[in-house]
Amino acid sequence: MVRDGRLAGQTLSRLVQTWKTSLVGDARLADGRFPLLVKFLDAREPLSVQVHPAFADDCGPRPGEGVKHEAWYVVHADPDAKLYAGLKPGVDRSELAGAVNSPAILDLLQVWQPRIGQCFYLPAGTLHALGAGLVVVEIQTPSDTTYRVYDWGRTGLDGRPRQLHIEPALRNVRYDVTEQILCPSPTPATTAAGSGTCLVRCQRFRIDAIRARAGAFPLPAGRMRIWAILEGRGRLTGAQDECRFARGDVILIPAACGQLSVELQAETYRLEVTVADSGQQPDL
Repeated sequence: MVRDGRLAGQTLSRLVQTWKTSLVGDARLADGRFPLLVKFLDAREPLSVQVHPAFADDCGPRPGEGVKHEAWYVVHADPDAKLYAGLKPGVDRSELAGAVNSPAILDLLQVWQPRIGQCFYLPAGTLHALGAGLVVVEIQTPSDTTYRVYDWGRTGLDGRPRQLHIEPALRNVRYDVTEQILCPSPTPATTAAGSGTCLVRCQRFRIDAIRARAGAFPLPAGRMRIWAILEGRGRLTGAQDECRFARGDVILIPAACGQLSVELQAETYRLEVTVADSGQQPDL
């Protein structure tokens, strides 16, 4: 939902329908929908152990529809916080099937003690869970499908255990997600808005971390960008609109918004997320 400006109150789906390529440029849509979800997650208790669809047959009739890749950038981590991502080497389907819906499944997962500033990439099919005491920026391709295999014994509002999805989860779990995939090495990167570090680059999206000193600079048009502001404050100014931002804001910059002026009123640290163009093939 748009918060400020002439478009306040409109949904992203409405903007995609109205603006089309003026909004997304050459970015590949996700079954006609906006191609990304970007949000802050504050896990005060552990989230369910789950997996997202990895194969088109479980998602819909079109190749890649609903296949969901995501990444977590760690904003805060309690000293004892844990993150679960990927199966340990050697775990097979039968072993996993015997551990679903019980705490034993935690012994089959790779366990991480995340650091602030660390970024994890979770390709579709990665079994994962966010532990308590973590705040992350979650970047993901949009999909309404999640398969839960363990929910820590919790119950829903009706007092019953939440539904699990054992069979589809077992069909979609990947057993080849390595540490190198989960924790890609950052690389130097240069973007239109300055130099920084590329944290994740896959066929669906790219995440760069950019730190910039206070000052002003132009931001050229032509590509849709999403900024997640982690530190600092500033404003974007165009021909008709002004957008002020500060820590915790997520900003969508349309592809055809024209030349923008960026004024940083303090040293700023942000994630810049861009989307793969429509010429690239779906990654299954």
